[in-house]
Amino acid sequence: MIYTNEEILVLSIGALGLGMYLLFKGGNWTIDASTFIARRFGISPLVIGFTVVAFGTSLPELIVSINANLSNSPGIAIGNVIGSNIANILLVIGMTAFFATLHAVPREIIRDVVMMLASSVLMMFLMLYGAISQTAGTGMIVILIAYTLWQYFMASKGKISVEEVDSPEYKNLFYGVIFLLLGLVAIALGAEFLVRGAKVSATIIGVPEDVIGLSVIALGTSLPELSTCIAAALKKQSDIIIGNILGSNVFNILMILGITSMIKPIDNSAIAHQVITLDMWIMFGVSALFSILLLVYKKITKPIGVVFVAGYVFYIGLIYALYLQDDIKDMTVDAVAATS
Repeated sequence: MIYTNEEILVLSIGALGLGMYLLFKGGNWTIDASTFIARRFGISPLVIGFTVVAFGTSLPELIVSINANLSNSPGIAIGNVIGSNIANILLVIGMTAFFATLHAVPREIIRDVVMMLASSVLMMFLMLYGAISQTAGTGMIVILIAYTLWQYFMASKGKISVEEVDSPEYKNLFYGVIFLLLGLVAIALGAEFLVRGAKVSATIIGVPEDVIGLSVIALGTSLPELSTCIAAALKKQSDIIIGNILGSNVFNILMILGITSMIKPIDNSAIAHQVITLDMWIMFGVSALFSILLLVYKKITKPIGVVFVAGYVFYIGLIYALYLQDDIKDMTVDAVAATS
């Protein structure tokens, strides 16, 4: 049977939707089950928060980025990280602020804020440099491990306050392990559906993979953070929300780009020029704005949330408008060349 482009596009959009759903469910199952298992073995909430939750919410981005880079689509991998960090702040924090005002204690988050900004600067330097090599990726992982261990050391000395992590309940350890495995399988399958659906959709409608990564895939892989933060907002747990976003943005850069480039170096020559000249600067600007609000204004209110969400909608519209503008320019150049 031969399918038309319209039928293939519908199937690929369906794959995108299924992939997002699997990532959402898989991310939640993985975090809940991992937290339950860790608590059953007597692992402290501190270690759970610094490792399981932060890693779990970034796991969808990791699997998608590795899958995309191995499929010779580094634009999706880079776009996923940049787009997810933008979505985490503008969309996730913005939506969460609808449910509760987020209060920040500067002395407790200053280290994470600095680390988020430093990680962003490191990624920007590597992208401007030309490539993220295996050596650079290894260095990013070393930095992440060192930072996590330092956080643990500081908290054990009582210099960093520790928020209790909600402990989900299963009937027994067996059920916890089953849901952990189901979560990991769901994330792997979701990533596969998401990447394949995105590549096919991008090919049919002619949108660059980078734009798909910055928008559709970034939104899909940010769903675990969104669900986790809204749940925490309903319980008035501002520290967990802010810590989750700061930690996720750090993990998105250091862990995802680190592991992805260790497996296969990321060649920036295959990435759209717009990503390097515009999108990564928007990511840094959004991160800097978020940092200033946390450290100076010390809270994220509903009006700020409205501005954030509106800003995200504007950003998505902007990247597609710029793509269409470039596409029209290319068509004009081709038409002029054909008549000359």
